[in-house]
Amino acid sequence: MKVGLIGATGYTGVELLRLLAQHPRRPEVSVVTSRQEAGLALTEVFPGLAGLANYDSLVFEAPEQAAGRAEVFFLAAPHGAASALAPGLLAAGARVIDLSADFRLKDPAVFAEWYQPHPAPGLLSEAVYGLPEIWGAAIGRSRLVANPGCYPTTAILGLAPLVKAGLMAENQPVIVDSASGVTGAGRGALLGTSFCEVADGFKAYKVVGHRHTPEMEQELSALGGRPLTVAFTPHLAPMNRGIMSTIYARLALAVPGEELRSIYLDFYKDAPFVRVRPPGFESRTAEVRGTNFCDLSLYPDPRSGLVKIVSAIDNLCRGASGQALANFNLLNGWAETEGLSLAPLYP
Repeated sequence: MKVGLIGATGYTGVELLRLLAQHPRRPEVSVVTSRQEAGLALTEVFPGLAGLANYDSLVFEAPEQAAGRAEVFFLAAPHGAASALAPGLLAAGARVIDLSADFRLKDPAVFAEWYQPHPAPGLLSEAVYGLPEIWGAAIGRSRLVANPGCYPTTAILGLAPLVKAGLMAENQPVIVDSASGVTGAGRGALLGTSFCEVADGFKAYKVVGHRHTPEMEQELSALGGRPLTVAFTPHLAPMNRGIMSTIYARLALAVPGEELRSIYLDFYKDAPFVRVRPPGFESRTAEVRGTNFCDLSLYPDPRSGLVKIVSAIDNLCRGASGQALANFNLLNGWAETEGLSLAPLYP
């Protein structure tokens, strides 16, 4: 099978190339694109990929040259670029997995509120939200997959069992407090993500109005059948990879710890990449680094009346490229785990 990668020079693009190189089905990367690096060999820009798959023969091209040259395209392009490219790729008969935010929101008005008017609003209702644990069957039947954001992946997986069971208290916001590694900001050179600005520090950013908020609310509200409000605060942590989200939820009734764990274990019994950790296990990013796992630790807090959920992923793998590869597997009718049974990079 031929696959194309639009936007192959960012962190998520290179992570996809790493994962595709060891996929057991041996998909052939037929085209890689980059406006800035067009004309340069892939392994000249990324020497670490030399000798893998067919990468020594690939040369970066302009995105406009890609249509018709692959059966499945991964779009790892910036927000706005993907929605301009996807219609042409779909019209040429390809299936598309978009790693940007361009097709994650269903309502064009909501998209315009948080981003800008959508250039292809008709595709928003068609796109399937690419969270395999929730929408696996629909992903397999789709031609356009909206790969979830990294922060929303932690929040939705952390809350889905409670929301689906109807256990959330009404008219109570959920608090999602998250910290991400610096790769979440992209590969571009920015003062705020330079080494001296990030090392030995920790900061909140976009405390009000982060664009991942409506994505969380959309998916959780749909799962629970009623509106749910999320108060989301992201933080920048002095590490390369990883996201840890601490989620605070008020339930409609008290649920003992053993029962809470049983609800989660039952909900994720067929989910190979969600690990509901045992009592006393403190989830941390080191245990999921370089993998497609999401680790969940559950903490009922009777004194405050809250349930606290700690959700840990690798932002580049589970939060982007690994999840995209799982969706690629589902599109082709393969096991979700193919090419993703990876042990963590430790330490």
